[in-house]
Amino acid sequence: MKCMMSVDKKHIQRVTDDKAKDLFHEGWRYVPKAIWKEKVRDINKKEESKKVKKSKKSKSKKWNIFY
Repeated sequence: MKCMMSVDKKHIQRVTDDKAKDLFHEGWRYVPKAIWKEKVRDINKKEESKKVKKSKKSKSKKWNIFY
């Protein structure tokens, strides 16, 4: 897999090696994967919400059993 950027720098794609050869001859250029990650992949990710961890009750408290 290779990351390619169009001549006008509007499109960044991840393509197979064979497709990359064809795009290179059409004028596209190779770019680092880090650029693809920040411009394409990470845009679709939402901010991670903080999850509150619930404490588990012991069996005796869960079933209201007192010894």
